[in-house]
Amino acid sequence: MSPPVDRLDAAAPLPARADVVIIGGGVIGVSTALTLAERGLSVALVEKGHVAGEQSSRNWGWVRTAGRDPAEIPLVMASQRIWAEMNRATGAETGFARPGILYLCESEREVAGYEAWLEEARRFQVGSFMIDADALEKLLPGASKTYVGAMHTPDDCRAEPAHAVPAMARAAMARGATIHEHCAARVIERSGGRVSGVVTEKGVIACDAVVVAAGVWSRLFLGNLGVDFPQLGIVGSVLRTRPLPGGPEPTVGTSTFSWRKRLDGGYTISRRNASIAEITPDSFRLFADFLPQLATMRREIELRFTGRFFEELRRKRRWGADETTIFEQVRTLDPAPNTEILEEGLEHLMRAFPFFRGLEVAQRWAGMIDATPDGIPVISPVAQIPGLYLSSGYSGHGFGIGPGAGRLTADLVSGHAPLVDPAPFRLERFPRARRAA
Repeated sequence: MSPPVDRLDAAAPLPARADVVIIGGGVIGVSTALTLAERGLSVALVEKGHVAGEQSSRNWGWVRTAGRDPAEIPLVMASQRIWAEMNRATGAETGFARPGILYLCESEREVAGYEAWLEEARRFQVGSFMIDADALEKLLPGASKTYVGAMHTPDDCRAEPAHAVPAMARAAMARGATIHEHCAARVIERSGGRVSGVVTEKGVIACDAVVVAAGVWSRLFLGNLGVDFPQLGIVGSVLRTRPLPGGPEPTVGTSTFSWRKRLDGGYTISRRNASIAEITPDSFRLFADFLPQLATMRREIELRFTGRFFEELRRKRRWGADETTIFEQVRTLDPAPNTEILEEGLEHLMRAFPFFRGLEVAQRWAGMIDATPDGIPVISPVAQIPGLYLSSGYSGHGFGIGPGAGRLTADLVSGHAPLVDPAPFRLERFPRARRAA
C-alpha cells in the first residue's frame, strides 16, 4: 500500500507540441519540469500513474551529504541549497527542516569506516565530523545501549516526500508546464535520426527533446529503443508511526535501523542495510555489471527468488506505438513490504531507544529502488539518439538530490552552464552503453 500522497488537480489537454517531453512524474521528472518551465520552455510531463506514486513518495525523506559517494557530494550540496528555498519557491509546506543526521557507531571498526569517508570527503568541505560517546549522549539522550561515538552532520536535512514532490509539480504547472497523469508514454518518434515526438496512450506530442526519468521502468522503456541501460530494482521496506510527542529531532542511522521525524510528529522507520534484490531475468543479463557491487554489499542486500522472475520473463521487451504496454497495465508499482525485516528493525530500535517502545505503526509499505552498478545515477544525453536524455538510476538517493539533479538535467537539455560537473553521471561510463553507442 502506498503512503498517502497529495494529489494534483491536473486536467490540461495533451498538447500537440512541446519543447521538451518528460517521461516520469517522480521527483526527478518533476524537478526537471520545474526548472525548464522557469526558463520559459514549454514542457509536457507524462506519468503512467500519478505524480510521486512510486519510489518518490516511498523513500525515507533524507536530504543528506553524510556518507554519499564523492561523485555525488557536489550535487547533493547544490540540492540542499535548492531545498532550503523550496517552501518559498512552491508556496507550500514541503516538510523541509535541518535537524542534522547522526550515524551511530557501535564499534571502533564503524568509527574507522566513517573516518575514512571523512578523509575522502574533506576536499568538498562537508560539514560532517566525528563525536565521542559523551557528546552523542548530549545530542541524543535516552539510549539504553552503548555507542562509542557517531558521525554528525548538523547541516543535513529532511523533507516530506508525499508533500514535497506534488508541491513542486504544482509550481511547475503554475509556471506553464502541463502534467498528464494516467498517460503512459509508449515510444519515441524520430526524424532524421533525432527525437521528434512521443507517442502516448492518449496521443502524440511533437517535441525537440525527451527526458526519460522513469525510475525503475527506465531500462525497459529504453530497451525498446535499442539503448542498453544497466539498471536493476531493489525492494526497500518502510513504515510510519502515529505521532510520538516529545521524540528526538535528529535523523538517525545505525547498522540495523534508521528513523526520520515526520511533519506530523510521527517517524519514518526502516531496518537499515536490509534490502531485497529479487532475482529476475535482468539479474542474469546484467550479472557481470553488478557483480562488484554485490560483492561489496553482500551484507546489505539479500537475493531472493520470487514470482517476479516469471512475471518479467513473460513481459514483452519490444512493442510498437499502437500496442498497449506494461506501463498502462501497471499504473503504480506497489511491492509488498517485508514484515519480517521491518519487525527486526523495530526490535533493534526499541531495544536501543526505549522512547520508541510505545509507538503505534500507522502503515507499512515498500518501494522499488532503481539501482545502477556503481550506485551513482545517470544524468546524461543518450549519444545514439540525439535529443534524448536520461535521468535515472538514483540508487535510493533520488529524493535528497532530486532538486539539484532536476536542475542539472534541465541544464543539459537547455544548454545552460551545468550546475555541477556532469562527467561522473554520463551514461557512457558503463561499457555496455559505450558498445551500444
